[in-house]
Amino acid sequence: MTKENWVAMFKEIGLTEDQMNNWHCIFEKQYPDDHKEFLKWLGIDDNEITKIKQL
Repeated sequence: MTKENWVAMFKEIGLTEDQMNNWHCIFEKQYPDDHKEFLKWLGIDDNEITKIKQL
């Protein structure tokens, strides 16, 4: 699984960029450690993870 695959699935079900960002915000707020591990699983580098976690 890659970030691109995940985003494509979100778009396929009709999520907007704002909704995807909201999903990340909720994930980060409720499960910050799991969110980070999920982002690593997607192959996202540490710099981008930091940016995503600051949304």
